[in-house]
Amino acid sequence: MEDNSVNENATIAQQGGFLKSNIFTLTVPQIDGGTNLSIKIQWSQKIVNCNGELTLNVPFTFPEFVTPAGKKMSKKEKIQINVEAVAGSELLCRTMSHPLKEMRRDAGSIGFLYDSQVLSWSNTDFSFSYAVSSSRIDGGVLLQSASVHDFDQREMFYMYLSPGDIHRKKVFRKDIIFVIDISGSMQGKLIDDTKNALSSALSKLNPDDSFNIIAFNGESYLFSKSMEPASSDAVEKATEWMDVNFVIGGGTNILRPLNTAIEMLSGAQSSVPIIFLVTDGTVEDERQICDLVKNHMTNGESICPRVYTFGIGSFCNHYFLRMLAAIGRGQYDAAVDVDLVEPRMLTLFEKASSLILANIKMDVLDDIDQLEVYPSHIPDLSTEGPLILSGRYKGNFPETVKVKGIMADFSDFVIDMKIQTAKDIPVQRVCARDQIEHLTAQAWLSENKQLEQQVAKLSLQTGFMSEYTRMVVLENDHLKKAKESAGGKEVSKKSHAPHEANTNVQGQRMILLPHIGVGFGNLTATAENTPPGAEKMLEMPEIFKAASNCCSTLCSYCCCMCCIQCFTRMNNQCLTALTQLCVGIGCFGCLTCCSDICCGGNDS
Repeated sequence: MEDNSVNENATIAQQGGFLKSNIFTLTVPQIDGGTNLSIKIQWSQKIVNCNGELTLNVPFTFPEFVTPAGKKMSKKEKIQINVEAVAGSELLCRTMSHPLKEMRRDAGSIGFLYDSQVLSWSNTDFSFSYAVSSSRIDGGVLLQSASVHDFDQREMFYMYLSPGDIHRKKVFRKDIIFVIDISGSMQGKLIDDTKNALSSALSKLNPDDSFNIIAFNGESYLFSKSMEPASSDAVEKATEWMDVNFVIGGGTNILRPLNTAIEMLSGAQSSVPIIFLVTDGTVEDERQICDLVKNHMTNGESICPRVYTFGIGSFCNHYFLRMLAAIGRGQYDAAVDVDLVEPRMLTLFEKASSLILANIKMDVLDDIDQLEVYPSHIPDLSTEGPLILSGRYKGNFPETVKVKGIMADFSDFVIDMKIQTAKDIPVQRVCARDQIEHLTAQAWLSENKQLEQQVAKLSLQTGFMSEYTRMVVLENDHLKKAKESAGGKEVSKKSHAPHEANTNVQGQRMILLPHIGVGFGNLTATAENTPPGAEKMLEMPEIFKAASNCCSTLCSYCCCMCCIQCFTRMNNQCLTALTQLCVGIGCFGCLTCCSDICCGGNDS
């Protein structure tokens, strides 16, 4: 971000980028007819875990307007998927949206291929789900050495704990307090979706659970002075209370309601105390709030209050919420797109309400130097997905690692983790995004410039974006390249290394892409109660607008692609008649123009 050589020499991209969090547009430059155009896109996403199944969903639906007009041409669709699990694990395939053919199967590894010639592009998104067979909580550790080009020469490790067969697991009893932001920016659909998600969450609590609700803006409003059992009557009263007391207005004060929630949960017995914080704003005392939670986590209680945080929009400080959840041994999620508030909030609640192993600790690794673990505070294990830890170390990793915890019946749990060397799994790339986000949160909390530099280096090395880096495209000057090749001059090769992206490569132009980080909150927007989603979005390309709204208003609008497709279905006689009609109307328009403007001008 601070590299002046890039900022001075690069051209700012005018088109393309994220329209929304899940829609990315790419502008293709003008090309000659008959040119072969190849576009390669790479991205990283987390696999969804639900009811013990892991599901990969990839957009693979092509609207009609992207199909070339004219006669039907054969098109090729190809999907290749490789699943790499820990060696020895049995992979069970569940569902697949396309007719995949199994190409190989090994211990912990399986490969499929779909390759077909089609007349029409796919109208179904690609979906593939599988399960890893296990009847108990299981886990392992993968080790991998740093590459010679790695800026950090420490060894890498990746540790996972899997919940196994969820139908046999008993979950912890919960004492949960929902701390909900009702400041002026949470107006309209936003507060309605939040209330709907909260009502659904309350209805899913078990009868032996207890709950409370604290609504806050500049003040705090309690549903009850004490924890209420999650009976149907109490849930109904809470829903009615929300309808009356969720009155939008005022500022944002997170410290007071959070402190109240911690005090109410400090004496919890035989349960997991949980604070579920929802906000769309930024406050000035965020580091003080983190210190408050950190002090309560070290006060000697058997199970300290867990903090789950949910951020809405781009005006809240997502790294504060991530850090707060990490300190509180909870988890963090967000809905930058305000249309996703309800489903994302319920997903986070499912994780918080299905804990099966708490107070997880690893044996002290005496032989390991310079050990870093991400996240540093190990969260609890939920039935809604595996627990992932990663990090760096120096020295010799022990042959076995004991992991201890407390089960839902408060019995002790111990497991010996299997140690393996990662062969086909790129450990650094798998862990990179989580490590970047955790390190960024730590850098924000400690205001540590060295951590910021570490994040930037990790971002450049792995290709994952961060708050301290920008993406630069190197565009080839093909005309210059062709002339130099014809003249026998040597043309410099394009550099793909991220750390060389700021060099002025001969025959290439640098294009600086928009920064796509979430930032560290917006105090001004929070103080002015600006609703999330009000920030200026990138202008949608005109062709995208025309295509997406095609045929939506037949009488008023008509897009070019629809006209082309319509004309291709007409015979020659019809096209000739239509052409003559258009010419006649055009001539009539010209005569009218002449009569009204030119001839009519003699009267004045």
